[in-house]
Amino acid sequence: MRDRVVAYVALGANLGDAHSALQHALAALEKLPLTEVLACSLVYRTAALDDAPFGIDCKQPERPQSPDYLNAVAALQTRLSAPALLAALQGIETAAGRQRPYRNAPRTLDLDLLLYGSARIDSPSLTVPHPRMGQRAFVLVPLAEIAPQLVNPAQLAAVQDQRIEALGPL
Repeated sequence: MRDRVVAYVALGANLGDAHSALQHALAALEKLPLTEVLACSLVYRTAALDDAPFGIDCKQPERPQSPDYLNAVAALQTRLSAPALLAALQGIETAAGRQRPYRNAPRTLDLDLLLYGSARIDSPSLTVPHPRMGQRAFVLVPLAEIAPQLVNPAQLAAVQDQRIEALGPL
């Protein structure tokens, strides 16, 4: 049997009842086979990223401002492989009505595999550590809350200008 690995998953939503979506996602994570939820951060409200090009210059219709996100990070202990865990996360997203019409589109649920033990994975379907986690307060702040050893002060300083507000437990 595969050894247990501690993995970290970012949870986010900004459509519909986002808080309820995160609660359902955490419950779904708790039901994954060979997996136990070790910890979950507080819920944070953050501004939606808008770094995807759009508008007349890109010959795409303009998109309205996205609503704020609710975000959290969960620590899991799992015996699932990283690809199997990713497939399970995508299944939870699909069950929550996740659609991907364009990059950084508003979403009912977003689950990102941030870290999988000390593994470094670079495949067409999965990159671990998550390639943009160090640029995002909505990942680093909740990750530092539940695993302070994984986030250094310089990383937090680099995202200090990003709006983030702790709301309370999930």
